[in-house]
Order: sequence, then C-alpha cells, then structure tokens
Amino acid sequence: MTHLYLIRHGEAWANVQPVVAGMRGDKGLTPRGVAQAERLRDRLATGELRAEVLIASTLPRARQTAEIIQPALGLPISFDEEVQELRIGEADGMSNQAAWAKYGVPDFDAQPLRRIAPGGESWGEFMLRVGRALTRIADEHAGKSVVVVCHGGVIDGAFIHFFQMPSLVLPPTDFHTRNTSISHWERLERRGRQLWRLNSYNDIAHLQDIGASESLRWEDTTHPASPVPTEE
Repeated sequence: MTHLYLIRHGEAWANVQPVVAGMRGDKGLTPRGVAQAERLRDRLATGELRAEVLIASTLPRARQTAEIIQPALGLPISFDEEVQELRIGEADGMSNQAAWAKYGVPDFDAQPLRRIAPGGESWGEFMLRVGRALTRIADEHAGKSVVVVCHGGVIDGAFIHFFQMPSLVLPPTDFHTRNTSISHWERLERRGRQLWRLNSYNDIAHLQDIGASESLRWEDTTHPASPVPTEE
C-alpha cells in the first residue's frame, strides 16, 4: 500500500501581502508560518507519521517548511518543481493590482484555459501537471510512505485527480486547505485495480493555539483585485 501525505507550507508572506509570488516574489514564511512549521515538526517527531520519502516544492515557502520539519523525519529532501503552485509567469513578483491591470484579473470560472500571464499556466494546465506529478511520485515510490510539502492548489488538484473530477473547469466545491495541514491519501488494490482512499484532510491538530488561517484574508482588505484563486 502506498501512503501519500500532502502538507501545505506554513503561512507565507505571499498569503498576507498582495504580491503575485512565484520564484521571484516568494519571500518565504512569516514568523507565524515558521511557528506553524515548528509545531508540525514537533508533532512529527513523536513518530506519528513514519515516512520513507520526503519531497518538497522548490518554491521558497515550501522549501523552508520542508527544511524545518526535515529533522523530525530524518530524511533527505528531494526538491521537485512539478509540485509547485500554479505558475504565474511574467506576473511573478508584481503586486496583484499591477499584475491584474497589465494581464487582466484571473477568472478561472469563466476562462479556465486562460493563462495568468505569459509564461504562466491556465487552470487546466496546472491540474494536468499536478495529476501527472502525483501519479509519478506514487509510482516511483510504490509501497512506501511519502511526504510531499507543497501548496493549496496542489492539494486541491489531488482531489480532482484522484476522484477523477473534470480538470478543465473549476470544481463545484470550495477547498480551504490550511497552512501546515496534513492530508493523507493511500493507494490500495480493490476490485482488481488500484484505487485511492482519502483518510484525512486538513489535519491541523498541532495548531490549536497558533491558528491556521492567513493573518490577512483577501476579502477583508480594500484591494480591488483578486488573488490567485489557489492561494486564497
């Protein structure tokens, strides 16, 4: 049986500031994000999760989270670009207002195949990448327990891929994956084929007195533009 533990990064500056954050715009974790990752590290140090492989997105907010929890797992980190958040191309590092003024406000409900900016991805392209990446990781590490430190959009994509939901349009659901939450999937043999089972989603037991939602929710600000949907 293959176990896949998807962990969202800790609270990042990209979650609390109106910045479009790819590799250039990502400034890593906020102090609270560091504290969240440290709480997760302390939880994992109890041996609750016995992982055999540790993979992380190359974006700074995920990389930093993985580096904080790595001592608890005692595993080398394998960095994987294919579990990055939605790629935003030339908008990377711009303020949301400036990016949307130049490239248009993303509306994946109306235009799921429209790219965020030149060099970026559409929703459909993102979901295809996530599905391929998760399948590859599960196949390469079949029979093992794998931790993947990634992003909210990747965890959303796991639902779409494993439940075989339409991937070219936004799902009729609203995911809200919390920072440093654990989502546990397992692949098993049933009915003569391999099936995925969801064991837990949004497990944040380690954040009881820290909080897990972003310090500043977009809808509570006065900015007229919208954030990248997968990082809401």
